Amino acid sequence: MEPRRWHAAYPQGLPTDIDLPPGETLAAMLDRSIAAFADRTAVTAGSESLSYAELGRLSDRLAAHFAQAGLRQGDRVALMLPNGLAFPIAMAAILRSGLVGVPVNPLYTPRELAHQLADAGVRCIVLAEALREALEGVILEAGVAQILTAPVAGLLAAIASAGGEEAQKVMPLATAIARSGNLSPPVVQIAPGDPAFLQYTGGTTGLSKGAVLTHRSVGAGVLQSLSWMRLAVDTRAWSVVAPLPLYHIYPLQVSLITFQLGGVMRLVANPRDPGAVIAEMKRAPFLVFIGVNTLFNALVNAPGLATVDFSGTGLVIGAGASIQQAVSQRWRAAGGLPITEAYGLTETSPSATFNPPGRNGSIGIPVPSTDARIVDDDGRPVPDGTPGELLLKGPQLFAGYWKREEETRKALTEDGFFRTGDVVVADASGAMTIVDRKKDMILVSGFNVYPNEIEAVVAMHEGVVECACIGQPDARSGEAPHLFVVRRSEALTAGEVEAHCRANLAGYKVPRQISFLQALPKSTVGKILRRELRQP
Repeated sequence: MEPRRWHAAYPQGLPTDIDLPPGETLAAMLDRSIAAFADRTAVTAGSESLSYAELGRLSDRLAAHFAQAGLRQGDRVALMLPNGLAFPIAMAAILRSGLVGVPVNPLYTPRELAHQLADAGVRCIVLAEALREALEGVILEAGVAQILTAPVAGLLAAIASAGGEEAQKVMPLATAIARSGNLSPPVVQIAPGDPAFLQYTGGTTGLSKGAVLTHRSVGAGVLQSLSWMRLAVDTRAWSVVAPLPLYHIYPLQVSLITFQLGGVMRLVANPRDPGAVIAEMKRAPFLVFIGVNTLFNALVNAPGLATVDFSGTGLVIGAGASIQQAVSQRWRAAGGLPITEAYGLTETSPSATFNPPGRNGSIGIPVPSTDARIVDDDGRPVPDGTPGELLLKGPQLFAGYWKREEETRKALTEDGFFRTGDVVVADASGAMTIVDRKKDMILVSGFNVYPNEIEAVVAMHEGVVECACIGQPDARSGEAPHLFVVRRSEALTAGEVEAHCRANLAGYKVPRQISFLQALPKSTVGKILRRELRQP
């Protein structure tokens, strides 16, 4: 691409463009890694582990089962699983068969699941065994042809002991794999532009919609992220502790990076259990750790982080939401390696911007082969230091929203830039800082107020564990900030929080209402769900 001003800020050794082979697919990448790293461990989950050879053999068997069950290239297969060995096996089988993966949040309600299955036209679902009783009826009513149930642990032992029973509409994943041992996987021709995943967005403005991520867009995102990760660590020794659920695009991409490198992905089943996360960190040295702001905050507030040995760690990545400076400082004070902040979206597969290793507090600059603009509501570029919406363009961009042509047109400019919906400010070098989500902005008497700024200030108070801010209707000012706080002790009063805000914020930004909660609503990745706080 043509030179951009942020290229001058690139660390030494970082290319301005990635080299994406014209015919490359995720299936080809997996095939190469399975052959080249056969004896290495690919994934661990607790006491279980999976080698690259086993990943290849078991995903071949599952691919053969998919074909025998009547699934054909382009059909959609849903994955509704917590972190465990079943997810990477099923994902590899899907990608190597030319099928399309539809990751589903395991905490979805029947209503949410029914929408996603129907919208994607899912033919088969690989489902956590524990969810079968509650969801089987909903899944079958949605027209899904087959349900394969998987245990959270013990999958390999179950495969070894499974018989060759006839295929049923509902059957154990272990049985499906075991009974296909003598069958060959389908031979398919996969193109880079073919869909790899329908990755559903969070649905903050209504029903969630599926972003079509292709083999090319996801592969480009992998190479873009690797380009700056290589500046921090020797990727030949790649091992990553991954507590975040693989259904989310951020850890999903990290798993594909891991497989490309022949590294090991160390999964944690429940990211909401800080003790389990710390136990996995202490089990063996690791090169990389990935998290989100709320996870880092939870680990800082849990006993044991100071006993983790970070001497072999080269990179701690924070993404998914802005890393608050208060959390970053507490993480460092507790002995954690500096957090490197990155930014991305489902629609960018998810690579978008990065920081030099060890830096946070901003989203940094665009990754290689990526163009960016910051514009006002009329699409005109804004001066440095002025908030505007971030627009992005590059090979990692999604192919559009599934069956939503009008939504796709609205999301893209005429010259192909994606409207992120995030308000940012840039400095003279092109480095950007997130101000807030455009749709979360609060309009107070004509002034723009951004919840992120209020939350960052409140998080600095020692008596605050975490907080969230939303806008609520106000007769006098149109809207007013409403702050929700989880406090360390009941000794903290609303008056003290308000005084702290008045000392650090302009008067119109000070929350008009302050409420204390025992916990904030969060997604399984750990994002605070402001939309649930808006509900009456």
